[in-house]
Amino acid sequence: MGSIALDSLEGPFGSVTGELGGSALYFGLAAALIRPVELAGPVGHDAEEEVSRLLAGRPLDGSRISLLDAPTYHWSARQHTGGNLELGSSDSIYDHWRPDLPEGFGGWAFVGSMRADRQAEAAQFLRPSAALLAGDSMRSYVASLPSAALELVTACSWFFANREELAALGGDPADPDEFRKRWTLEGLVVKSGAAGSEVWTSAGPLRLRALSGYPVVDVTGAGDALAGGMLARWLESGARPEGLEDALAHGIGCASLAIADIGLRGLAAATPADLEERVEALFA
Repeated sequence: MGSIALDSLEGPFGSVTGELGGSALYFGLAAALIRPVELAGPVGHDAEEEVSRLLAGRPLDGSRISLLDAPTYHWSARQHTGGNLELGSSDSIYDHWRPDLPEGFGGWAFVGSMRADRQAEAAQFLRPSAALLAGDSMRSYVASLPSAALELVTACSWFFANREELAALGGDPADPDEFRKRWTLEGLVVKSGAAGSEVWTSAGPLRLRALSGYPVVDVTGAGDALAGGMLARWLESGARPEGLEDALAHGIGCASLAIADIGLRGLAAATPADLEERVEALFA
């Protein structure tokens, strides 16, 4: 579950407007390279056809995507020093939407970045029954709705954040494990872009480098793609502790595919074979 967006993006690639994006779609496309995924989130009529075309022929179930008479979430950003500088957003669609989720859901769930009050609502609904509940936040929503953002953290067993988001949530970027312990998380994934990523659990840190030698065009959605690839692979391979490194490698591979083109285009064009080639390169 997460946002479905029409993005305005600026970067070395130029500028685009009305580019399909959002955390639900980045996560879903990445995870669908490994296993089927069910999506939930709100979309307006202005993006209905684009979303339908994107999902067609993929192992993505969009039956819980809510079509509303409201404009699709719009997000604007400019790529700057390896990340995105947010320029603004329009999220009135969340005023008209409540999460559509199955009662007693017992599978794995990911609550991707969207307005923090809706994230908290979804997480509290899923928490009693989900076998694994993971979440991710966006720094601007942490700043505007801090109590709801922390409510999401308290509901999750796994959490994904970059170091800026960790700091916004009151954590020390130099000591991620203190944050994990304070919020009794089973796992904390810290995303550091070109510096790689790390997983913190009670067994200690697991670190992997970022992939090099591949094109970097647009960094939008890299974190959601990493979460989608990692969680899908870990679930598919049996969710054993010894499988975490392989799962993180698949997440990093998905992130690399996501940033290879503008918006969702890199992931939309990728195949499972492309992902495996990236994973092999990571360990080469």
